[in-house]
Formats: sequence, C-alpha cells, structure tokens
Amino acid sequence: MNQRRILHAHFHLPHPADADLYAQLLALAEDITPRVQALAPDAAHLDITGALRYWRRTPEEVAALLRLRTLALHGVQTTCAVAPNRMLATMAAAVTPPGQTTVIGAEDIERWLRPRPVASLYGVGPATAGKLRTYGLHTIGDIADTPVPTLVRLFGAAAGRALHAHAHGQDPRTVQTQPIAKSMSAERTFEHDVLDPAEHRRALLSLAEEVAARLRDERQAANGLALAVRYADRSSSTRSRTLEEATAHTRPIAATAYDLYDLLALQRARVRSISLRAHGLRPAIEATQQLTFDPSDDRALAIEAVTDRARARYGPGTLRPATLATSTKRASKGIPGAKTFLPALPPSEGNRP
Repeated sequence: MNQRRILHAHFHLPHPADADLYAQLLALAEDITPRVQALAPDAAHLDITGALRYWRRTPEEVAALLRLRTLALHGVQTTCAVAPNRMLATMAAAVTPPGQTTVIGAEDIERWLRPRPVASLYGVGPATAGKLRTYGLHTIGDIADTPVPTLVRLFGAAAGRALHAHAHGQDPRTVQTQPIAKSMSAERTFEHDVLDPAEHRRALLSLAEEVAARLRDERQAANGLALAVRYADRSSSTRSRTLEEATAHTRPIAATAYDLYDLLALQRARVRSISLRAHGLRPAIEATQQLTFDPSDDRALAIEAVTDRARARYGPGTLRPATLATSTKRASKGIPGAKTFLPALPPSEGNRP
C-alpha cells in the first residue's frame, strides 16, 4: 500500500478576507487532485496520494506545480508542505519559508519532530505548553519518551493519550472534501420594545444555545461571532470578535455574546431585536481545543452532551438553562415534560446569568 501523502497549502492572499480569490485557488487545487479540504480563510489540505501516479511526479514536483499555477494565474505566492498525515503537513508548513516547499517522508518523522518545542505540537496551547515545561518536558521528543500513564495522570485520559500519539507523529484524520463554510445566525424579535438588560441577556443565552446546537448538529465550529442589536427607532449597532479558538460549545459562545453586549454599553435602550451570527466556520474536526484543567468545563460539556441527546430524541427545548425558565409555562410551552438545568456559564457582575 502506498504511503499517504498530504499537502498543506498556505495561500498568501493580498487581502485575507478575499473569499472570491480563495474559492478560485481551491478550484485550481482541485484540478490537481479532487481530494481538497478548505481551511478558510487562506489554506487547504490536498490528498495527493493518487495524484502522484496520475501526474507521474514526485511530491516536490506536485507542490511546485501548485505553486507555479497559483502564482502565474492569480499572482498568489503559496507555501507548501508534504507529509504522511495532516498534522505533520500543517506543522511543517508553519516553519517553511514563504513560497517554498518542505517534504517529510515516513523515515524523516522522528528526526524532524523530536527536537521541536512542545508549543509547536498540534493541540498544545500556551497553558498546556506551560504545564509541560513545569514538568521538564521542553521538546516533542521529551513527550514521546514519557510513559502514557504519566501523561494520563497529568492531563487526563483523552488528552494524555492524544499528546503521546501526536508526539510520535500519529494523526488518523483524513482529508474531508467539503464546500467552503459560510456563516450561521439566529435572531430574537421581542413582542414589544424591551428595556430590561436581564431580558436582553436571556435572549443572548437563548441565541447562543441555538447557534451552538446548530453548529454541533452540522459538525461545524465558529472562528468568530457578531452581535447585532436593532432599536425601536430602527437604528442598529453591531459588534464582532474573533474567538480565541474555533468552537461549537455553548459556554464560550454565550460568554463572548455577553462580552459583545457589554461593549455596546446600552443604557435604557429600547431594543426591538437581537441577532447573533457565527462566522468563519470550519469542520469541527479542524478545531483545535486547548486542554483545560477546570472541572466546571467538563461539567458544562457533560450537560451539553445530555442536552444534545435529549434534543435529538424529543426536539428543541427539551432541556433548557434555568436562566431561560422565567416561568414554568414559558419554559415548557409546546414541549410536554420540558426540564430546566443550571447553566454552566462563568459568573460575572450585574444581571449576567
């Protein structure tokens, strides 16, 4: 069986938000191989395993072909890296000089990977890197040499095993051909103009719940959020923010929505409607989740999983945060046996739930 070859392409767009040019570059990549996965806004994974035989070229030559075409047809410089899996290709592209190509073969993985700092390993964020260093683990080779039980004891079962596998260059993910993700939004229009900030926040939590649930249903994750508030005089205000990491979980989406609302500094504003839009969507499998050591995060995810199962079986609203249950009648309207639970959201001042 041929060794799998994954090419990570980073397009150096003149304007990062140029979605039309990005789509043209993806189409150009699909002329080389049909196995292309968009990594918006400026990158892509190409599975060139079969393309090598079709084009009768080496990995370096296929990468050169892509670089030549993007530059000649669109004036876009492209950085490429080829490796046996997506993780290694992405890591290699991150340290490849702009417009050049790095190729890592199966025989090169250990030599290339082991000397690199722990912060460069897939799935390791600043907090995890700091904790690794406190235990004397400074390079990826140090992690690879650490017994799995030790990593499990330090970081938990799933995270510990993932660290060990990644440190040995293992990544089972395949290239998933999908269209470029768009945005996803939800809106709440009040029956009458609302002055109460507590009511505004309940609407925000409801919107965050809806958007996050839809993201999880479609296996997407959002890179950013935009909040729009429309007033009684039909004017409106908008605030947006890029998330620290792409997510489909209710807790960080709701927390960011509250922060955006606070930025508006509304004082006795008569609000007609509130909308929340998740943008910069990507496949959930592409979202890198920072390892956490906060037990409340685990509880929030456990509640979320139970809510998703109940929603899939009985419909939306079967389980709801207690903050949204302003009255029993309101919480269970049209949903026999509806239940409420306390939201696992970070505490804050004022009327924030």
